[in-house]
Amino acid sequence: MTDDILRRAREAQRAAPPVGDDAYPSFVQAARKRMAAHWADLTGAGDRDIDRAREKGLPEAMLDRLRLADRHRDALDTAFDGLERALPRTAQAGESVQGMGEVRAHRVLRPLGVILMVFEARAEITLRSAVMCAATGNAVLLRGGSEIAETNAAVGGVLRAALADAGLPEGLVTILDSGDRRQLRALLKRDDAIDVIIPRGGPSLIETCRTASRIPMITGGGGANHLYAHRTADPRTAAALTLDGKLPDPAACTALETVLVDEELAGAYLAALAEAAQAPDAGGLVLRVTDELASRVPAGLAGHLDPTRLGPHDDGREYLDQTLAIRTVSGPQEAIAHIDRHGSGHTEGVLTADDAVAEEFCRRVDAAAVVVNGSLRLNDAPAMGLGAALAISTGRLHARGPVTLDRLYTHSWIIDGANAPRFRTAA
Repeated sequence: MTDDILRRAREAQRAAPPVGDDAYPSFVQAARKRMAAHWADLTGAGDRDIDRAREKGLPEAMLDRLRLADRHRDALDTAFDGLERALPRTAQAGESVQGMGEVRAHRVLRPLGVILMVFEARAEITLRSAVMCAATGNAVLLRGGSEIAETNAAVGGVLRAALADAGLPEGLVTILDSGDRRQLRALLKRDDAIDVIIPRGGPSLIETCRTASRIPMITGGGGANHLYAHRTADPRTAAALTLDGKLPDPAACTALETVLVDEELAGAYLAALAEAAQAPDAGGLVLRVTDELASRVPAGLAGHLDPTRLGPHDDGREYLDQTLAIRTVSGPQEAIAHIDRHGSGHTEGVLTADDAVAEEFCRRVDAAAVVVNGSLRLNDAPAMGLGAALAISTGRLHARGPVTLDRLYTHSWIIDGANAPRFRTAA
């Protein structure tokens, strides 16, 4: 079974048109149209997945991750529109260089090959990942969480039809059986047939892939993300950016988990946060603080306090819900040291009116993205002007930060030798 899956994927990838072919924008356009036409079918499958997950007792935060909402449709539509327009530009000829004598070489784009994408229960990722991978000439094997099995099956039908519309091989996209762990273990060992693994999820998922496989990885890891509010920051702005970083989709990898606030700013910040938390969409906010800080929380925030106090076990924690940790620090040195010890290298932010503090923070904090005076959610390819992205990589090789369209290619050198030898004199 595994051999057949891998053989079909490799054959499809080899049979696919070359990079730059018109079939790829056509596929994106077809996927966009079919997604819109079958959105009710996709959300219906998602609702049934959610019903089953609720019966199993999954928490509400997890159920929200399973849900395909209209905002996902709108985001995907925008992403696919940009992808369709970006493909011809991205696939342009690479650099050309003059070598010894008449030798010339130029670089051409190639797909990465066969990609295994392993992710948790987010149906929107299935659509986005499949379209981006296939549109760049790669074959992709998609293994999502069992919680979205019915949604993924529906997505597979939409994508197969879109591939046929564009005249591309059906095997470019394969939705794997998410309930078969033996199949996943077998695939992770197939470095002879899979070129790249892209795991998207929490530390346990990434560690499973890393320890069980020798296949190169582009790691879309979780984010134990911090926002440092310097004493010069505006407290109202800090409060607003705190809520923006935490409450929309609190399980996202760019979600804010810990606020580090200068002791001098803490009182004004908490007062501003109490005011901002009166907004209707902030009702679920849960604040985890120390006993000392709890005694200083304004009355408007008292109802948001977590009875569990902040402790060492919270350092570096990704809550994946509406829980937010707040710690006071003595200044930028302590904040940077805390992030260095407990950050996950995903997204870190600083709020300050002091340019020297911002410069030092950016220089010393090692993360895929460092945000200065903005929401952590700005570490997002469309917000950055980069177009659609497959994941946000925390690795250091090939891709770091948003895994954009150009990161789904590798390259080859085409050398025009002009009949030149390298070491011997030509006859």
